[in-house]
Amino acid sequence: MTNIVIVGAGAVGASVAEALAMEEYDVTIIDESADRLDKQVGKLDIRAVHGDATDPELLEQINIEDAELLLAVTNQDHTNILVCQLAFLLGNTPKVVARIRNQEINKRKDLLFGRDDPRKIPIDTIISPERLVTEHIIRLVDHPGALQLVEFAKGKIQLVGIQADVTGKLVGHKIRELKEHIPNVNTRVAAVYHRNRGVIPQGDTIIAPGDVVFFIATPEHIADVVNELRVVDTATSNRVMLVGAGNIGLSLAKEMSAREMRVVLIEKLEKIAMRAADQVPKCLVICADATDSDLLERENVGSMEVFCAVTDHDETNILSAMMAKNLGAKRTMALVNNSAYVDLLENTGIDIVVSPNLNTVSELLTFVRKGTEVVHSLRRGAAEAIETVVRGETKQDSKVVGRSVEQLNLPKGTTVGAILRDDEVLIAHHDTVIEQGDHIILFVVDKSGKTIKKVQKLFEPSPLFL
Repeated sequence: MTNIVIVGAGAVGASVAEALAMEEYDVTIIDESADRLDKQVGKLDIRAVHGDATDPELLEQINIEDAELLLAVTNQDHTNILVCQLAFLLGNTPKVVARIRNQEINKRKDLLFGRDDPRKIPIDTIISPERLVTEHIIRLVDHPGALQLVEFAKGKIQLVGIQADVTGKLVGHKIRELKEHIPNVNTRVAAVYHRNRGVIPQGDTIIAPGDVVFFIATPEHIADVVNELRVVDTATSNRVMLVGAGNIGLSLAKEMSAREMRVVLIEKLEKIAMRAADQVPKCLVICADATDSDLLERENVGSMEVFCAVTDHDETNILSAMMAKNLGAKRTMALVNNSAYVDLLENTGIDIVVSPNLNTVSELLTFVRKGTEVVHSLRRGAAEAIETVVRGETKQDSKVVGRSVEQLNLPKGTTVGAILRDDEVLIAHHDTVIEQGDHIILFVVDKSGKTIKKVQKLFEPSPLFL
């Protein structure tokens, strides 16, 4: 069993610990706050240690030399860097990962981190939740109508979640009719969530209004499939209103301004607003409270194509996004850290709730699971999409090589959506035969129980295969 040490029991650390505990990893989590440990991870079957992880004695007490992986995910960059260095020096930990919020450090990561040079800090990988969230929001802005969009095979394959609307051509019809509607588009419906219950779709599955449909396609075909599920107005005004000029808001403002989008950025604190105005001169920066409805009306929020609230305060993000929607903003997004709020936000008018924890957990799980290229948590962590690589040349080397998709004996609720073979994207069908080196994209409707472990076991090569 893989021995993993997590430093930091905040929202990110707790979310990762919960995900790993479900998969029966041997997890130790360290935090200086006993209250936070009790509140965040008290009910999990993991080892919780109260103390300062930058104390070498504490690391020796938890037997850091036995850890195979250390994840330092506190809110303090300097703490995460120091803990990783101590784990390397005291325990020669095979893999150490640090959460780094400072974007200037992120830009210089190749210069500063690595084990290939004794002058560098011995950190294998750094994670930037702010960067992950920024990229996630940009993808959603680029694809109107999408609730979630994630990439595999270095962007060659995309998985998109769409809420079906009565305006969609396929809505009210069987999935098999999709091929008749768009015969030249190669796609696969990976899962359908009807009234929040996930089902593996069949040809005769009927798409109902309100269903959330996840489909796989290549980037050039995404718009064609989206239009089958809901009509999307492509005549955009190119106007965006952002709330919050922290790391995420500032990154979004820079990216959108560079695309010649008309950006209005609202920031409550004068010092931060002035910094944003200096760094993004093309952006209109307003120092004000975004929960002021009179302000939103004066700034014509109803004309905005996208309203996106990304402050450090969930309540501000939620309230301002709800107000913007009521005042006519076309698409509203709110950054929400507290997972307890997410379920309460359905049917409130907010189109998309963005969870930084979910994005970070997805990235971290990629480093935890052996043989996995990419992991994306979906449906607030209840579902998952995975990219794995087939290793093994014969049926003796591998349980999947030489077998068709229908012969794989996949765990219940798991489907193969697509395959990247060499540089060719193949949409998987029941008779598609798996070959060595294939990148397999899997969708797991419900990852409760031991589903993920079963999937990993299925794609593991024989111990005799080198």
